[in-house]
Amino acid sequence: MTAAPDRPSRLDARALRDLVLDPGSWRSWDSPIPPREVSEEYARDLARAAERTRQDESIITGEGLLRGRRVAVVAGEFGFLAGSIGVAAADRLIAAVERATDEGLPLLAAPVSGGTRMQEGTVAFLQMIGITAAIARHKQAGLPYLVYLRNPTFGGVLASWGSLGHVTIAEPAASIGFLGPRVFEALYGEPFPEGVQTAENMAEHGLIDAVVPHDEIAEVADRALRVLAARQTWHVDVASADRPTAEDGTDADGAGGSDDGDGRSAWDVVTASRREDRPGVRRLLRTAATDVVGLSGTGAGEKDPGLLLALARFGGAPCVVLGQDRRGQSLAAPLGPAALREARRGMHLAQELRLPLVTLIDTPGAALSREAEEGGLAGEIARCLQDLVMLQAPTLAVLLGQGTGGGALALVPADRVLAAANGWLGPLPPEGASAIVHRDTDHAGEMAAAQGVRATDLWRAGIVDRVVPERPDAADEPTDFCLRLGRVLGEELAGLLGRDDTERFRTRLHRYRHLGR
Repeated sequence: MTAAPDRPSRLDARALRDLVLDPGSWRSWDSPIPPREVSEEYARDLARAAERTRQDESIITGEGLLRGRRVAVVAGEFGFLAGSIGVAAADRLIAAVERATDEGLPLLAAPVSGGTRMQEGTVAFLQMIGITAAIARHKQAGLPYLVYLRNPTFGGVLASWGSLGHVTIAEPAASIGFLGPRVFEALYGEPFPEGVQTAENMAEHGLIDAVVPHDEIAEVADRALRVLAARQTWHVDVASADRPTAEDGTDADGAGGSDDGDGRSAWDVVTASRREDRPGVRRLLRTAATDVVGLSGTGAGEKDPGLLLALARFGGAPCVVLGQDRRGQSLAAPLGPAALREARRGMHLAQELRLPLVTLIDTPGAALSREAEEGGLAGEIARCLQDLVMLQAPTLAVLLGQGTGGGALALVPADRVLAAANGWLGPLPPEGASAIVHRDTDHAGEMAAAQGVRATDLWRAGIVDRVVPERPDAADEPTDFCLRLGRVLGEELAGLLGRDDTERFRTRLHRYRHLGR
Protein backbone atom coordinates (compact mmCIF):
# COMPACT_ATOMS: atom_id res chain seq x y z
CA MET A 1 0.00 0.00 0.00
CA THR A 2 1.41 3.37 -1.07
CA ALA A 3 1.15 6.52 1.02
CA ALA A 4 -0.29 9.42 -0.96
CA PRO A 5 1.96 12.39 -1.76
CA ASP A 6 0.66 15.94 -1.52
CA ARG A 7 -2.10 16.58 -4.01
CA PRO A 8 -1.50 19.04 -6.87
CA SER A 9 -3.83 22.01 -7.10
CA ARG A 10 -7.21 21.06 -8.55
CA LEU A 11 -7.84 22.17 -12.14
CA ASP A 12 -11.40 22.77 -13.20
CA ALA A 13 -12.65 21.11 -16.39
CA ARG A 14 -11.92 24.13 -18.59
CA ALA A 15 -8.39 24.66 -17.29
CA LEU A 16 -7.54 20.98 -17.78
CA ARG A 17 -9.03 21.04 -21.28
CA ASP A 18 -6.97 24.08 -22.23
CA LEU A 19 -3.81 22.52 -20.83
CA VAL A 20 -4.17 19.35 -22.89
CA LEU A 21 -5.61 20.54 -26.20
CA ASP A 22 -3.94 22.68 -28.86
CA PRO A 23 -4.54 26.40 -28.18
CA GLY A 24 -7.71 27.79 -29.70
CA SER A 25 -8.93 24.42 -31.00
CA TRP A 26 -11.82 23.79 -28.58
CA ARG A 27 -15.39 23.58 -29.91
CA SER A 28 -18.18 22.90 -27.43
CA TRP A 29 -20.84 20.30 -28.18
CA ASP A 30 -23.01 21.26 -25.23
CA SER A 31 -26.62 22.26 -25.76
CA PRO A 32 -28.45 24.27 -23.07
CA ILE A 33 -29.98 22.17 -20.31
CA PRO A 34 -33.79 22.26 -20.66
CA PRO A 35 -35.91 23.43 -17.70
CA ARG A 36 -36.20 20.82 -14.94
CA GLU A 37 -39.08 20.07 -12.62
CA VAL A 38 -37.32 19.77 -9.29
CA SER A 39 -37.83 20.72 -5.67
CA GLU A 40 -37.15 24.28 -4.55
CA GLU A 41 -34.15 23.17 -2.50
CA TYR A 42 -32.62 21.25 -5.43
CA ALA A 43 -33.30 24.21 -7.74
CA ARG A 44 -31.37 26.48 -5.34
CA ASP A 45 -28.49 23.95 -5.29
CA LEU A 46 -28.39 23.93 -9.09
CA ALA A 47 -28.47 27.73 -9.29
CA ARG A 48 -25.64 28.11 -6.77
CA ALA A 49 -23.55 25.49 -8.60
CA ALA A 50 -24.08 27.25 -11.93
CA GLU A 51 -23.15 30.63 -10.46
CA ARG A 52 -20.03 29.24 -8.77
CA THR A 53 -18.71 27.30 -11.78
CA ARG A 54 -20.15 29.32 -14.70
CA GLN A 55 -21.44 25.99 -16.07
CA ASP A 56 -24.96 24.64 -16.40
CA GLU A 57 -24.07 21.02 -15.48
CA SER A 58 -21.33 18.81 -14.08
CA ILE A 59 -20.18 17.62 -17.53
CA ILE A 60 -18.65 19.53 -20.43
CA THR A 61 -18.27 17.95 -23.87
CA GLY A 62 -16.77 18.96 -27.17
CA GLU A 63 -13.90 18.46 -29.55
CA GLY A 64 -10.45 19.88 -30.14
CA LEU A 65 -7.05 19.10 -31.54
CA LEU A 66 -4.41 17.14 -29.64
CA ARG A 67 -1.04 17.69 -31.34
CA GLY A 68 -3.01 18.31 -34.53
CA ARG A 69 -5.27 15.23 -34.18
CA ARG A 70 -9.03 15.75 -33.88
CA VAL A 71 -10.37 14.24 -30.65
CA ALA A 72 -13.61 14.26 -28.66
CA VAL A 73 -13.54 15.20 -24.98
CA VAL A 74 -15.88 14.59 -22.03
CA ALA A 75 -14.86 16.02 -18.67
CA GLY A 76 -16.36 16.35 -15.23
CA GLU A 77 -16.49 19.50 -13.10
CA PHE A 78 -16.25 18.83 -9.37
CA GLY A 79 -17.37 22.34 -8.49
CA PHE A 80 -20.83 21.57 -9.83
CA LEU A 81 -22.47 19.54 -7.07
CA ALA A 82 -19.30 17.47 -6.52
CA GLY A 83 -19.27 16.38 -10.16
CA SER A 84 -22.30 14.16 -9.52
CA ILE A 85 -24.18 12.61 -12.42
CA GLY A 86 -27.90 13.10 -12.82
CA VAL A 87 -30.19 12.62 -15.80
CA ALA A 88 -29.22 15.83 -17.61
CA ALA A 89 -25.50 15.28 -17.12
CA ALA A 90 -25.83 11.68 -18.30
CA ASP A 91 -27.81 12.74 -21.35
CA ARG A 92 -25.10 15.23 -22.32
CA LEU A 93 -22.37 12.67 -21.74
CA ILE A 94 -24.10 9.91 -23.73
CA ALA A 95 -24.86 12.28 -26.63
CA ALA A 96 -21.17 13.25 -26.81
CA VAL A 97 -19.98 9.64 -26.76
CA GLU A 98 -22.46 8.74 -29.51
CA ARG A 99 -21.34 11.71 -31.62
CA ALA A 100 -17.69 10.72 -31.20
CA THR A 101 -18.58 7.21 -32.36
CA ASP A 102 -20.58 8.45 -35.35
CA GLU A 103 -17.74 10.76 -36.41
CA GLY A 104 -15.02 8.16 -35.84
CA LEU A 105 -13.15 10.20 -33.22
CA PRO A 106 -10.91 9.01 -30.38
CA LEU A 107 -12.54 9.85 -27.05
CA LEU A 108 -10.70 11.39 -24.10
CA ALA A 109 -12.50 11.30 -20.75
CA ALA A 110 -11.56 13.14 -17.55
CA PRO A 111 -13.95 11.99 -14.80
CA VAL A 112 -14.08 13.68 -11.41
CA SER A 113 -17.06 12.98 -9.23
CA GLY A 114 -18.51 11.96 -5.93
CA GLY A 115 -20.76 9.59 -7.89
CA THR A 116 -24.51 9.50 -8.50
CA ARG A 117 -26.53 12.67 -7.78
CA MET A 118 -28.38 11.87 -4.60
CA GLN A 119 -31.08 14.51 -5.24
CA GLU A 120 -32.28 12.47 -8.25
CA GLY A 121 -32.13 9.07 -6.57
CA THR A 122 -32.41 5.73 -8.33
CA VAL A 123 -33.17 7.12 -11.77
CA ALA A 124 -29.81 8.95 -11.65
CA PHE A 125 -28.09 5.82 -10.38
CA LEU A 126 -29.34 3.82 -13.38
CA GLN A 127 -27.93 6.37 -15.85
CA MET A 128 -24.60 4.53 -15.48
CA ILE A 129 -26.08 1.74 -17.61
CA GLY A 130 -26.77 4.03 -20.55
CA ILE A 131 -23.34 5.65 -20.22
CA THR A 132 -21.67 2.24 -20.17
CA ALA A 133 -23.63 1.11 -23.23
CA ALA A 134 -22.52 4.19 -25.17
CA ILE A 135 -18.87 3.63 -24.24
CA ALA A 136 -19.17 -0.04 -25.18
CA ARG A 137 -20.51 0.85 -28.64
CA HIS A 138 -17.68 3.33 -29.12
CA LYS A 139 -15.10 0.66 -28.31
CA GLN A 140 -16.96 -1.92 -30.40
CA ALA A 141 -16.46 0.42 -33.37
CA GLY A 142 -12.70 0.05 -32.88
CA LEU A 143 -12.25 3.61 -31.59
CA PRO A 144 -9.80 4.54 -28.81
CA TYR A 145 -11.06 5.50 -25.35
CA LEU A 146 -8.53 7.09 -22.98
CA VAL A 147 -9.36 7.95 -19.36
CA TYR A 148 -7.70 10.39 -16.93
CA LEU A 149 -9.05 9.90 -13.39
CA ARG A 150 -8.97 13.07 -11.28
CA ASN A 151 -9.29 13.88 -7.61
CA PRO A 152 -11.72 12.60 -6.45
CA THR A 153 -13.44 9.93 -8.54
CA PHE A 154 -15.87 7.67 -6.69
CA GLY A 155 -19.05 5.64 -6.89
CA GLY A 156 -20.99 4.99 -10.05
CA VAL A 157 -18.69 7.17 -12.14
CA LEU A 158 -15.68 4.98 -11.33
CA ALA A 159 -17.87 1.89 -11.69
CA SER A 160 -18.88 2.85 -15.25
CA TRP A 161 -17.11 5.25 -17.63
CA GLY A 162 -14.16 5.75 -15.29
CA SER A 163 -13.06 2.10 -15.52
CA LEU A 164 -13.52 1.23 -19.19
CA GLY A 165 -10.51 2.91 -20.81
CA HIS A 166 -8.19 1.20 -23.24
CA VAL A 167 -5.56 3.20 -21.37
CA THR A 168 -6.32 4.58 -17.90
CA ILE A 169 -4.08 7.04 -16.08
CA ALA A 170 -4.69 9.17 -13.01
CA GLU A 171 -3.79 12.43 -11.34
CA PRO A 172 -1.06 12.21 -8.68
CA ALA A 173 -2.45 11.62 -5.18
CA ALA A 174 -6.02 11.50 -6.47
CA SER A 175 -8.57 9.88 -4.18
CA ILE A 176 -10.14 7.08 -6.22
CA GLY A 177 -12.46 4.33 -5.05
CA PHE A 178 -15.89 2.81 -5.11
CA LEU A 179 -17.34 3.74 -1.72
CA GLY A 180 -16.41 7.19 -0.45
CA PRO A 181 -14.56 7.28 2.89
CA ARG A 182 -17.19 9.53 4.49
CA VAL A 183 -19.93 7.07 3.55
CA PHE A 184 -17.86 4.14 4.78
CA GLU A 185 -17.30 5.77 8.17
CA ALA A 186 -20.98 6.64 8.51
CA LEU A 187 -22.02 3.07 7.68
CA TYR A 188 -19.37 1.15 9.61
CA GLY A 189 -18.40 3.51 12.41
CA GLU A 190 -14.69 3.54 11.63
CA PRO A 191 -12.45 5.34 9.15
CA PHE A 192 -11.50 3.68 5.87
CA PRO A 193 -7.88 2.39 5.92
CA GLU A 194 -5.50 5.16 4.94
CA GLY A 195 -3.58 4.96 1.66
CA VAL A 196 -5.90 2.47 -0.06
CA GLN A 197 -8.02 4.78 -2.20
CA THR A 198 -5.16 6.58 -3.93
CA ALA A 199 -4.00 6.72 -7.52
CA GLU A 200 -0.59 5.43 -6.49
CA ASN A 201 -2.04 2.39 -4.73
CA MET A 202 -4.25 1.64 -7.71
CA ALA A 203 -1.23 1.72 -10.00
CA GLU A 204 0.73 -0.53 -7.65
CA HIS A 205 -2.06 -3.11 -7.81
CA GLY A 206 -2.50 -3.06 -11.60
CA LEU A 207 -5.86 -1.24 -11.53
CA ILE A 208 -4.64 1.70 -13.62
CA ASP A 209 -1.73 2.03 -16.02
CA ALA A 210 0.15 5.01 -14.59
CA VAL A 211 0.05 8.13 -12.44
CA VAL A 212 0.63 11.15 -14.67
CA PRO A 213 0.96 14.86 -13.75
CA HIS A 214 -1.19 17.41 -15.56
CA ASP A 215 1.58 18.74 -17.77
CA GLU A 216 2.36 15.25 -19.15
CA ILE A 217 -1.19 14.23 -20.11
CA ALA A 218 -0.95 15.53 -23.67
CA GLU A 219 2.31 13.69 -24.34
CA VAL A 220 1.02 10.37 -22.97
CA ALA A 221 -2.28 10.67 -24.83
CA ASP A 222 -0.54 11.62 -28.07
CA ARG A 223 1.82 8.64 -27.88
CA ALA A 224 -1.07 6.29 -27.12
CA LEU A 225 -3.14 7.60 -30.01
CA ARG A 226 -0.22 7.32 -32.43
CA VAL A 227 -0.54 3.57 -31.79
CA LEU A 228 -4.24 3.11 -31.04
CA ALA A 229 -5.47 5.19 -33.98
CA ALA A 230 -2.77 4.07 -36.44
CA ARG A 231 -4.72 1.26 -38.12
CA GLN A 232 -6.00 3.78 -40.70
CA THR A 233 -2.57 5.31 -41.47
CA TRP A 234 -0.12 2.45 -40.89
CA HIS A 235 0.62 1.96 -44.62
CA VAL A 236 1.92 5.53 -44.95
CA ASP A 237 4.19 5.16 -41.92
CA VAL A 238 5.46 1.75 -42.99
CA ALA A 239 6.16 2.91 -46.54
CA SER A 240 8.42 5.62 -45.17
CA ALA A 241 10.36 2.96 -43.25
CA ASP A 242 10.79 0.50 -46.15
CA ARG A 243 14.21 -1.11 -46.44
CA PRO A 244 15.96 -2.80 -49.39
CA THR A 245 16.07 -6.58 -49.38
CA ALA A 246 19.00 -8.80 -50.18
CA GLU A 247 19.18 -10.64 -53.51
CA ASP A 248 18.63 -14.03 -51.87
CA GLY A 249 15.14 -13.02 -50.74
CA THR A 250 16.00 -12.45 -47.08
CA ASP A 251 16.07 -8.94 -45.69
CA ALA A 252 19.27 -6.93 -45.76
CA ASP A 253 20.22 -8.26 -42.33
CA GLY A 254 20.00 -11.85 -43.46
CA ALA A 255 17.01 -12.67 -41.27
CA GLY A 256 14.91 -15.49 -42.58
CA GLY A 257 17.57 -17.99 -43.52
CA SER A 258 17.01 -21.60 -42.52
CA ASP A 259 20.56 -22.21 -41.35
CA ASP A 260 21.03 -19.39 -38.83
CA GLY A 261 22.49 -21.00 -35.73
CA ASP A 262 22.96 -24.46 -37.27
CA GLY A 263 26.57 -24.50 -36.10
CA ARG A 264 25.39 -24.47 -32.48
CA SER A 265 24.25 -27.54 -30.65
CA ALA A 266 20.85 -27.51 -28.99
CA TRP A 267 22.54 -27.25 -25.62
CA ASP A 268 24.65 -24.31 -26.85
CA VAL A 269 21.42 -22.55 -27.81
CA VAL A 270 19.80 -23.22 -24.42
CA THR A 271 22.92 -22.01 -22.62
CA ALA A 272 23.10 -18.83 -24.72
CA SER A 273 19.44 -18.07 -24.05
CA ARG A 274 20.13 -18.12 -20.31
CA ARG A 275 22.92 -15.52 -20.31
CA GLU A 276 22.07 -12.83 -17.78
CA ASP A 277 23.25 -10.10 -20.16
CA ARG A 278 21.02 -11.26 -23.02
CA PRO A 279 18.76 -8.41 -24.25
CA GLY A 280 15.11 -8.84 -23.37
CA VAL A 281 11.83 -7.14 -24.15
CA ARG A 282 12.74 -3.89 -22.37
CA ARG A 283 15.97 -3.49 -24.32
CA LEU A 284 14.14 -4.26 -27.56
CA LEU A 285 11.49 -1.60 -26.95
CA ARG A 286 14.05 1.01 -25.90
CA THR A 287 16.21 0.34 -28.95
CA ALA A 288 13.88 -0.50 -31.81
CA ALA A 289 10.33 0.70 -31.06
CA THR A 290 8.68 4.12 -31.17
CA ASP A 291 5.66 5.63 -29.42
CA VAL A 292 5.96 3.15 -26.55
CA VAL A 293 3.22 3.46 -23.91
CA GLY A 294 3.57 1.09 -20.99
CA LEU A 295 0.38 -0.42 -19.61
CA SER A 296 0.13 -2.09 -16.24
CA GLY A 297 -1.78 -4.96 -14.73
CA THR A 298 -4.99 -6.75 -15.49
CA GLY A 299 -7.21 -3.82 -14.54
CA ALA A 300 -8.69 -6.18 -11.95
CA GLY A 301 -6.23 -5.83 -9.10
CA GLU A 302 -3.37 -8.02 -10.33
CA LYS A 303 -0.05 -7.49 -12.01
CA ASP A 304 2.99 -9.69 -12.46
CA PRO A 305 6.52 -8.34 -13.03
CA GLY A 306 7.15 -11.28 -15.35
CA LEU A 307 4.99 -9.77 -18.09
CA LEU A 308 5.33 -6.41 -19.82
CA LEU A 309 2.27 -5.00 -21.59
CA ALA A 310 2.69 -1.99 -23.89
CA LEU A 311 1.55 -0.16 -26.98
CA ALA A 312 4.28 0.44 -29.54
CA ARG A 313 5.19 0.80 -33.18
CA PHE A 314 7.90 -1.02 -35.13
CA GLY A 315 8.84 0.57 -38.44
CA GLY A 316 5.65 2.61 -38.34
CA ALA A 317 3.36 -0.41 -37.85
CA PRO A 318 1.25 -0.25 -34.65
CA CYS A 319 0.86 -3.14 -32.24
CA VAL A 320 0.04 -4.29 -28.74
CA VAL A 321 3.11 -5.91 -27.17
CA LEU A 322 3.00 -8.79 -24.68
CA GLY A 323 6.53 -9.49 -23.55
CA GLN A 324 7.74 -11.97 -20.99
CA ASP A 325 10.24 -9.86 -19.08
CA ARG A 326 13.39 -11.78 -18.14
CA ARG A 327 14.18 -9.14 -15.49
CA GLY A 328 10.90 -9.83 -13.70
CA GLN A 329 11.22 -13.60 -13.46
CA SER A 330 13.30 -15.67 -11.06
CA LEU A 331 13.14 -18.89 -9.08
CA ALA A 332 11.70 -16.84 -6.23
CA ALA A 333 9.19 -15.01 -8.49
CA PRO A 334 8.37 -17.15 -11.54
CA LEU A 335 5.73 -16.31 -14.13
CA GLY A 336 2.34 -16.77 -12.45
CA PRO A 337 -1.33 -16.88 -13.44
CA ALA A 338 -1.66 -13.10 -12.98
CA ALA A 339 0.82 -12.61 -15.83
CA LEU A 340 -1.40 -14.64 -18.13
CA ARG A 341 -4.48 -12.73 -17.06
CA GLU A 342 -2.57 -9.55 -17.89
CA ALA A 343 -1.68 -11.09 -21.26
CA ARG A 344 -5.35 -11.72 -21.91
CA ARG A 345 -6.04 -8.04 -21.25
CA GLY A 346 -3.58 -7.28 -24.06
CA MET A 347 -5.32 -9.76 -26.37
CA HIS A 348 -8.67 -8.13 -25.63
CA LEU A 349 -7.18 -4.70 -26.34
CA ALA A 350 -5.83 -5.87 -29.71
CA GLN A 351 -9.20 -7.40 -30.55
CA GLU A 352 -11.16 -4.25 -29.73
CA LEU A 353 -8.85 -1.89 -31.60
CA ARG A 354 -8.08 -4.26 -34.51
CA LEU A 355 -4.39 -3.84 -33.79
CA PRO A 356 -1.75 -6.53 -34.38
CA LEU A 357 -0.60 -8.38 -31.28
CA VAL A 358 3.09 -9.17 -30.80
CA THR A 359 4.04 -11.76 -28.17
CA LEU A 360 7.66 -11.96 -27.06
CA ILE A 361 8.44 -15.28 -25.41
CA ASP A 362 11.30 -15.40 -22.93
CA THR A 363 10.61 -17.52 -19.85
CA PRO A 364 12.36 -20.26 -17.86
CA GLY A 365 8.89 -21.62 -17.13
CA ALA A 366 5.69 -20.84 -15.28
CA ALA A 367 5.33 -21.07 -11.52
CA LEU A 368 5.15 -24.47 -9.83
CA SER A 369 3.59 -23.67 -6.48
CA ARG A 370 0.50 -23.92 -4.35
CA GLU A 371 -0.31 -20.28 -5.15
CA ALA A 372 -0.09 -20.94 -8.90
CA GLU A 373 -2.32 -24.00 -8.67
CA GLU A 374 -4.91 -22.22 -6.53
CA GLY A 375 -4.65 -19.20 -8.81
CA GLY A 376 -5.72 -21.29 -11.79
CA LEU A 377 -2.46 -21.42 -13.77
CA ALA A 378 -3.49 -24.32 -16.02
CA GLY A 379 -6.83 -22.71 -16.74
CA GLU A 380 -5.16 -19.42 -17.62
CA ILE A 381 -2.82 -21.17 -20.07
CA ALA A 382 -5.86 -22.79 -21.69
CA ARG A 383 -7.73 -19.50 -21.89
CA CYS A 384 -4.68 -17.74 -23.38
CA LEU A 385 -4.44 -20.45 -26.03
CA GLN A 386 -8.15 -20.14 -26.77
CA ASP A 387 -8.10 -16.34 -26.95
CA LEU A 388 -4.94 -16.21 -29.05
CA VAL A 389 -5.95 -18.89 -31.54
CA MET A 390 -9.37 -17.26 -32.04
CA LEU A 391 -8.20 -13.63 -31.99
CA GLN A 392 -9.52 -11.74 -35.01
CA ALA A 393 -6.57 -9.32 -34.95
CA PRO A 394 -3.25 -10.14 -36.70
CA THR A 395 -0.78 -11.98 -34.43
CA LEU A 396 2.99 -12.32 -34.43
CA ALA A 397 4.93 -14.45 -31.91
CA VAL A 398 8.68 -14.19 -31.29
CA LEU A 399 10.86 -16.75 -29.48
CA LEU A 400 13.17 -14.13 -28.01
CA GLY A 401 15.02 -16.41 -25.58
CA GLN A 402 13.97 -19.31 -23.39
CA GLY A 403 10.67 -20.93 -24.34
CA THR A 404 9.94 -23.30 -21.49
CA GLY A 405 6.72 -25.20 -20.95
CA GLY A 406 3.19 -23.91 -20.58
CA GLY A 407 4.31 -20.36 -19.81
CA ALA A 408 5.77 -20.18 -23.32
CA LEU A 409 3.03 -22.21 -24.98
CA ALA A 410 0.40 -19.70 -23.84
CA LEU A 411 1.84 -17.00 -26.13
CA VAL A 412 2.91 -19.08 -29.15
CA PRO A 413 -0.15 -19.47 -31.43
CA ALA A 414 0.12 -16.76 -34.07
CA ASP A 415 -0.24 -16.02 -37.77
CA ARG A 416 3.53 -15.75 -38.01
CA VAL A 417 6.15 -17.14 -35.61
CA LEU A 418 9.71 -15.78 -35.50
CA ALA A 419 12.69 -16.89 -33.46
CA ALA A 420 16.00 -15.39 -32.51
CA ALA A 421 18.81 -17.75 -33.51
CA ASN A 422 19.32 -18.64 -29.85
CA GLY A 423 15.62 -18.82 -29.09
CA TRP A 424 14.08 -22.20 -28.38
CA LEU A 425 10.84 -23.89 -27.38
CA GLY A 426 10.28 -27.09 -25.41
CA PRO A 427 7.73 -28.74 -23.12
CA LEU A 428 10.12 -28.55 -20.14
CA PRO A 429 13.61 -27.30 -19.38
CA PRO A 430 15.97 -29.90 -20.91
CA GLU A 431 16.99 -30.86 -17.37
CA GLY A 432 13.34 -31.65 -16.57
CA ALA A 433 12.94 -33.72 -19.72
CA SER A 434 16.10 -35.62 -18.79
CA ALA A 435 14.76 -36.27 -15.29
CA ILE A 436 11.59 -37.82 -16.74
CA VAL A 437 13.28 -40.00 -19.36
CA HIS A 438 16.63 -40.81 -17.69
CA ARG A 439 15.85 -40.11 -14.03
CA ASP A 440 18.78 -37.67 -13.86
CA THR A 441 19.70 -34.28 -15.31
CA ASP A 442 22.95 -35.46 -16.91
CA HIS A 443 21.29 -36.00 -20.29
CA ALA A 444 19.86 -32.47 -20.64
CA GLY A 445 21.88 -31.67 -23.77
CA GLU A 446 20.95 -34.97 -25.36
CA MET A 447 17.25 -34.36 -24.63
CA ALA A 448 17.37 -30.82 -26.04
CA ALA A 449 18.77 -32.21 -29.29
CA ALA A 450 16.32 -35.11 -29.44
CA GLN A 451 13.29 -32.87 -28.84
CA GLY A 452 14.21 -30.42 -31.62
CA VAL A 453 14.01 -27.30 -29.49
CA ARG A 454 16.37 -25.04 -31.49
CA ALA A 455 15.05 -22.23 -33.69
CA THR A 456 16.41 -23.96 -36.79
CA ASP A 457 14.82 -27.28 -35.82
CA LEU A 458 11.53 -25.47 -35.30
CA TRP A 459 11.90 -23.82 -38.71
CA ARG A 460 12.36 -27.19 -40.41
CA ALA A 461 9.29 -28.53 -38.57
CA GLY A 462 7.16 -25.63 -39.85
CA ILE A 463 6.68 -24.20 -36.37
CA VAL A 464 8.83 -21.12 -36.97
CA ASP A 465 8.54 -19.03 -40.14
CA ARG A 466 11.68 -16.93 -39.87
CA VAL A 467 14.92 -16.98 -37.87
CA VAL A 468 16.60 -13.71 -36.92
CA PRO A 469 20.41 -14.05 -36.80
CA GLU A 470 22.61 -13.44 -33.78
CA ARG A 471 26.22 -12.61 -34.59
CA PRO A 472 27.23 -14.72 -32.82
CA ASP A 473 25.10 -14.05 -29.76
CA ALA A 474 22.56 -11.32 -29.01
CA ALA A 475 24.30 -10.70 -25.68
CA ASP A 476 27.48 -9.79 -27.58
CA GLU A 477 25.72 -7.32 -29.91
CA PRO A 478 22.61 -6.18 -28.00
CA THR A 479 21.99 -2.94 -29.90
CA ASP A 480 22.57 -4.38 -33.36
CA PHE A 481 20.46 -7.43 -32.57
CA CYS A 482 17.55 -5.35 -31.24
CA LEU A 483 17.65 -3.07 -34.28
CA ARG A 484 17.76 -6.11 -36.58
CA LEU A 485 14.80 -7.72 -34.82
CA GLY A 486 12.92 -4.42 -34.77
CA ARG A 487 13.26 -4.06 -38.54
CA VAL A 488 12.04 -7.61 -39.04
CA LEU A 489 9.06 -6.95 -36.77
CA GLY A 490 8.17 -3.87 -38.81
CA GLU A 491 8.28 -5.86 -42.05
CA GLU A 492 6.26 -8.74 -40.63
CA LEU A 493 3.62 -6.45 -39.14
CA ALA A 494 3.28 -4.62 -42.44
CA GLY A 495 2.76 -7.95 -44.17
CA LEU A 496 0.10 -9.02 -41.68
CA LEU A 497 -1.74 -5.70 -41.87
CA GLY A 498 -1.83 -5.99 -45.64
CA ARG A 499 -3.52 -9.41 -45.66
CA ASP A 500 -7.22 -10.13 -45.89
CA ASP A 501 -8.48 -10.79 -42.36
CA THR A 502 -10.65 -13.77 -43.29
CA GLU A 503 -7.90 -15.48 -45.26
CA ARG A 504 -5.33 -14.83 -42.53
CA PHE A 505 -7.56 -16.28 -39.80
CA ARG A 506 -8.39 -19.35 -41.89
CA THR A 507 -4.68 -19.93 -42.58
CA ARG A 508 -3.89 -19.72 -38.85
CA LEU A 509 -6.48 -22.36 -37.95
CA HIS A 510 -5.26 -24.63 -40.77
CA ARG A 511 -1.67 -24.27 -39.57
CA TYR A 512 -2.34 -25.49 -36.05
CA ARG A 513 -4.76 -28.19 -37.21
CA HIS A 514 -2.07 -29.76 -39.42
CA LEU A 515 1.12 -28.91 -37.48
CA GLY A 516 3.55 -31.86 -37.48
CA ARG A 517 1.43 -33.92 -39.87
